[in-house]
Amino acid sequence: MSEATSSDMELFDLRIVVDRIEGRSVCGLKVGDYFEVTNSAELRIPEGKHFCMYAIQAVMPLLPAKQRQMPEGDWLEKDSFAVCPDP
Repeated sequence: MSEATSSDMELFDLRIVVDRIEGRSVCGLKVGDYFEVTNSAELRIPEGKHFCMYAIQAVMPLLPAKQRQMPEGDWLEKDSFAVCPDP
């Protein structure tokens, strides 16, 4: 078995989307709002939109793992939801 080199690793672009809001949206997000992570580390928010910094920080630790192909059976492969802790 050959060892993978860093040049063999593919990083995926991601789109993080508001799936649902339970209760009222304190920060003004709506279902369907999103931000993208492209080119490894560029965070993009659509022009004229905003995204809650608390929601971003809730998913930030998961993004590097989601950018890569994960081993079969890894829990992150199946779990794709996070909760915004906005007070």
